[in-house]
Amino acid sequence: MTMKRNDDAVSPVIGVILMVAITVILAAVIAAFVFGLAGNVQGAKVVGVTAVQNGTGYGVVTWQGGADLSSLVKANYTLNGENSTKLDTPYTVGSISTTDKAINGKRLMIIGTFQDGSEQVIFDKQF
Repeated sequence: MTMKRNDDAVSPVIGVILMVAITVILAAVIAAFVFGLAGNVQGAKVVGVTAVQNGTGYGVVTWQGGADLSSLVKANYTLNGENSTKLDTPYTVGSISTTDKAINGKRLMIIGTFQDGSEQVIFDKQF
């Protein structure tokens, strides 16, 4: 008794499954744009900041620049996520702001508020 193997139907079935999958994915992407689900995506703001600890343990923040530095309205910092405090202005290239608390052994996070009302973390480091 000889058995005849027939694999002719495998390729068409896989092809149909792939075509259906591509159609479903494409329909989902188009629906997301049509119904506005992808419309409110904002890009990240670009602001260059460095921070170091001075000899007394306080933080010295230097504003390096960036495309969105001119639209920065306010910058607050937190130490270990507690008690937000405003950093001194001006926020221009080369200007320096100093924290009014020691940062040694703490996590310094600087949060910027921009002219369009958006907020973004622009610096985050454990000292």
